Amino acid sequence: MTEVQPLQHQMMGYDRAITMFSPDGRLLQVEYAKKTVRQGSTAIGMVCKDGILLVTDKRIVDKLIIADSLEKIWQVDDHIAITAAGILSDARVLVDRARIKAQEHKIIYDSPIDVITIVKDIADLKQMCTQSGGLRPFGVSLLIAGADEEGVKLFETDPTGIYFQYKATAIGEGEVDVKNILIKEYRESMTIDDGLKLALSALKRVINDGFDSDRIDCVYITNEKKAYEKMPKDKITKILSSLDIKRK
Repeated sequence: MTEVQPLQHQMMGYDRAITMFSPDGRLLQVEYAKKTVRQGSTAIGMVCKDGILLVTDKRIVDKLIIADSLEKIWQVDDHIAITAAGILSDARVLVDRARIKAQEHKIIYDSPIDVITIVKDIADLKQMCTQSGGLRPFGVSLLIAGADEEGVKLFETDPTGIYFQYKATAIGEGEVDVKNILIKEYRESMTIDDGLKLALSALKRVINDGFDSDRIDCVYITNEKKAYEKMPKDKITKILSSLDIKRK
């Protein structure tokens, strides 16, 4: 019965408009957007004792593409970074909005914007697009990592506009498997280096096709500097070569 219901809803037109609820209380366009996210490449965020870390798989689909030209982690301000899973063009629109918000705050208040303000602004726009006719939901989930006066923070927003704060989480195609690994192996006492090893190990276990350092983007923000820094590629390569793991 469960498998028949979505098809019945489509035939009755409940998936044609974002403002139309199905009889069992579902917004089908929003659910389709969530499925889009689950088809996106995997991204991992992790809070460590000395900072915060974002690691993502760029999933290069064409051997002729220059790997460094693919951007999967964006700098919003000196102390905030965002990565995404889903439709990356949607993500870039949200990132540009966040950058403008951060710069406006700096000009008006002469201080860096706090992380939660960026998160709420993005989530508000996403939510508005789930209830306005003529629009579609953003087909992207974001991991927002940053450091402010309260310390380092990691948030996830999904296409509905809801957001949660995490110690460690993952989004994208390998979300379930990676989260299971994080639940078992993540520790709050981990350093950024420890977190990078765990994230790369999880990706290598979950991703079943050609996996190498060209596919990986990684940035971190330390408690001390509170500044966006990119992880050197040679360090990622060295850690990957030291991992001897059977993939799923």
